[in-house]
Amino acid sequence: MINSFRGRYAFLSNFTVAPVVLDNAEYPSVEHAFQAAKTLNEKEREKIRKAPSAGTAKKLGRSVTLRKDWNILRIEVMKDLLRQKFVKYDDFRSALMATGSEELQEGNYWNDRFWGTVDGQGENHLGKLLMRIREELRNQ
Repeated sequence: MINSFRGRYAFLSNFTVAPVVLDNAEYPSVEHAFQAAKTLNEKEREKIRKAPSAGTAKKLGRSVTLRKDWNILRIEVMKDLLRQKFVKYDDFRSALMATGSEELQEGNYWNDRFWGTVDGQGENHLGKLLMRIREELRNQ
């Protein structure tokens, strides 16, 4: 099992620089685009897009005008952004495929039990999406 998206497996992190597109605008990372997708306010989106780091984008995303349908859309938005990253960039795709059939868990210390796990406990939606994309790529 891979339970940390740091070090050797940092390429699995949404903070990794890998430009993706959201609504015809390019963002420096999955994290930037995901945080921007939380809002329909163009000024807030642009501020996030121009954030100097994924960490800053994440902080900005905590205070945006949250779109009403966000909780319904968030998993699909994440899946689309991840798919872009792992289809568009050969090095990321190869690295993901090299994880074989390992279970992927975004083990974390910031208590995110929706996208990841804490001490093995959580919904791990990010890990599940990555494993689904890996399987899709394998079957192509």
